Parts: sequence; C-alpha cells; structure tokens
Amino acid sequence: AAAAPAAAVAPRAAATSATRRASSVLRSSRKNAAMMPSSRSAPVARVSQETCNPAVCAPIAEDDKRALVDAVETFIFDCDGVIWKGDSLIEGVPETIAMLRDMGKRLIFVTNNSTKSRAGYLKKFLDLGLEITADEVFSSSFAAAAYLDSIDFPRDKKVYVVGETGILEELDGVGIQHLGGESDGDKKVTLASGQLMEHDPDVAAVIVGFDRNVNYYKIQYATLCIRENPGCKFIATNMDAVTHLTDAQEWAGNGSMVGAIKGSTKREPFVVGKPAPFMLDYIANKFGIKKNQICMVGDRLDTDIMFGIDGGLRTLLVLSGVTSETELQSESNSIHPDHYTSKLADLLTVKK
Repeated sequence: AAAAPAAAVAPRAAATSATRRASSVLRSSRKNAAMMPSSRSAPVARVSQETCNPAVCAPIAEDDKRALVDAVETFIFDCDGVIWKGDSLIEGVPETIAMLRDMGKRLIFVTNNSTKSRAGYLKKFLDLGLEITADEVFSSSFAAAAYLDSIDFPRDKKVYVVGETGILEELDGVGIQHLGGESDGDKKVTLASGQLMEHDPDVAAVIVGFDRNVNYYKIQYATLCIRENPGCKFIATNMDAVTHLTDAQEWAGNGSMVGAIKGSTKREPFVVGKPAPFMLDYIANKFGIKKNQICMVGDRLDTDIMFGIDGGLRTLLVLSGVTSETELQSESNSIHPDHYTSKLADLLTVKK
C-alpha cells in the first residue's frame, strides 16, 4: 500500500542553547562581511606546483614546529584520523592537547561526522579521557541546524532527514520539526502497478548526513521532497568519500549517500561541513579569531586541508588517517599543506 505522509517528530525536550546562538552569530558575520577583508586576500604563501613544495618534500622540521606553534593562536583539529580512529584514541593525543593548553592555545575540534550531536561528541571525548568543553566541539550536524536557524527556517515547515540521531537532536535544539532519520530505517518499498509513494508537502528542507541505515525508501522520499515541494532546500552535512567507523579499514562515507540523491534530483546540495566555509565563518566570528592566526590540523587533503587553504589558514597534515605520504607526494596531487607530519603527537618535541 502507498505510504501515508509521515508525521513530524515532536521536538525533544533538551534544546541546546549553543545551537540557537548560531543564527545570531552567523547573521552578525554576514552584516560584517562587507567590512571585513576577504580571507582569500592574504593566503598563506604557496610554492609553485612546478617546483617541489617544501611541505611535500619532507616532514615538518623541528625549527618549523616551534615557529608554527608560536605563530598560531588557535588550533582547529579534525577528529577522525587525527584525534581517534573509530573508538580508539591515537597515541600521544592527550599529552599534545595538554601541552598546547599549557602554552595558552585555543583548541577547537571540528568533525564532518553528523551521526552525533555536539553533546554526543562531548561525551565521546570525555569517555576517551580528554578534557574538552562543549564550546570547543563543532559537528556538521550542529552546522546543518545552525544554517537553517540562521536563515529563519519557518517553524511551521519540516525537515526530512537522511541521517542519524545527531541531526535530529540538533534540529530539536532550534525547535525545527523533522521526520525520517532513524524511524525510517526499517521501511521498505513494495512496488505494484500504479503505485506511488506519498510524501509530506510541508517538508521545506532535506538534510543528508551519514546514515548506516540508508535505504531505498529514504532515497525516494528525499527525492520526492526536493523535486516536488516548491523551494525545498537540499543540504548535505559533508561530501566525504570515506569515513572511519573502525580502526581496521575505511568505510564508504556520506558522499555516497549525497551522491545518490544528487543523481536522482539533478540538484547540487548546500554543504555545511568541510571544506565549505560555513563552520569556519561561524567559529571565527564566535570567538573573534583572525583567520591568519588559525592552524587547521587534519588527515584529509580534499576536506581538512582545502578547508584551511580556502579559509586563509595555516595547515598541518597528519598521516595518521586517510592521506598517505605517497598520495601527498604524488605528481597528481595539487593540494599542498604548509606542513605535514606522521601524527599529532610529533608536536610534543616543541616542549623539549
């Protein structure tokens, strides 16, 4: 039988004030954008790709480590592949975080993984024994809700979610109705002659985040909303090709899920995660940080390092995650960090 229009999920009780504040911060950044110099106007110097980029030729030297740490006020860290792999902490991370805090550095942790809310990621940090505060954690699930809040998404409209609980919790935090997500994980499509799938005409946005229970029902429902509901927004938390569900191997990332809906709708999504600028603009305005005083530390060239390069940040690639030294040094690679090293803990030699 045709599926009846899904009802909106009632907002959960625990609304996060941090997510609510995102809209005012972003609006402020938009008002100031015309007066602020572009982050692209003073990029970190790059070596021509016709020559050997020193950052690609060899790992960061000891003198350059000290110079980098001294010049940087804020470190933004990716999480998967930099801080942890799966549920395993990478060696030396607690000591490195403690050292940088003792040196007076601001630390911010940014993840494209939308399966958890900020509160969920804070719990993971604490469970791993890392002393992190809620204001230091930013997830793409938070960014998706913050974006909708910043554009005054109508509260009488709904969001269809291809994704997991992190997105649902963040939407609850800003009082936006939603459907889909985990509740559609077991739904199946049974086809028969003349059958069609009903969808809710009040859905005004579709958010696609990483979903371990993605299925054809969700893809079709999202497709119908985007194609048939006038003005329906298509939002992706990220376009990552792979992710680290375990420390044993790489797993297909959210790019595979967004790609399915891009293909069926012939629409490009608005991306809120790295390397898109939304989170960086929000963070820089929230904390009042000059972008040339930020270093982005990540394990992916096409997300983390591009996020830093596009934003005018200093960049440090670590080889403890997705990117290998062979890939970095390949002639076909055009994305060059300012520095690279094997793992975050290599910075510990700065204190010696």
